[in-house]
Amino acid sequence: MSRSWERMVEKNSKVINKRRRKEGKKGIGAKTPQIDRFQGRNYIVPILLLMLIIVYITLAQPWSDNFMQDPTLFWVTVSCYIVLGIFYYFRRPYLAVSRDTLETRKFTGYKTLRPTEIRKITIQPGYVIVESVKGANWVFSRLMNRYPIDKMADRLKTFTDLHHIDWEVKAK
Repeated sequence: MSRSWERMVEKNSKVINKRRRKEGKKGIGAKTPQIDRFQGRNYIVPILLLMLIIVYITLAQPWSDNFMQDPTLFWVTVSCYIVLGIFYYFRRPYLAVSRDTLETRKFTGYKTLRPTEIRKITIQPGYVIVESVKGANWVFSRLMNRYPIDKMADRLKTFTDLHHIDWEVKAK
């Protein structure tokens, strides 16, 4: 089916489902898009923040007699860095692959790529690189963010076959 036809079917099924709900009946086959979500784990930034906290404490030396700062503000700052590290640890990076989009979260917010915006997808041992037509490449690393690269490669292969995107596999 073409995309315009799919949109028309989805629009009409929403109208019919709304009417059926008012009548107390079950809706007709609600087609929800299948989204495969591959999550990693961010551990580099929390470790760097923890190291920064240790350096900050050793340089400030709050245990010495010539500590010239407000101790309350000092420990509030240290605790804020700890909370920030915990926040980055539990805010898991991801790659979501749907039928016609790739989505991820970067430092600047949520990013989405359509098939027309993707030049090539490259698979290397431990890396998945999505080269976009405009903007920076998306790099998903097993070492940096603990992504399941093999599962991602399988799903991205079907995505590239569906949309005729260049696919490259590099060995060591």
